[in-house]
Amino acid sequence: MTHHVYRLTEVVGSSPTSVDDAIRTAIAKAAETIRNIEWFEAKEIRGQVVDGELAHYQVLVKLGFRVDD
Repeated sequence: MTHHVYRLTEVVGSSPTSVDDAIRTAIAKAAETIRNIEWFEAKEIRGQVVDGELAHYQVLVKLGFRVDD
């Protein structure tokens, strides 16, 4: 059985559409430069309001990625 070591990082994803899309955006962008992302945790949800209307969802996402052996 192998043992794994993980690192953590936090990113904020944003979307005008939904919380789900904001999370997916954060993970996709982070995956461009971080290898071995294996899990995420949505930590905070907030949004931007413009002229009294919801403009963007913002989600703080904690990512766990496996350190290479």
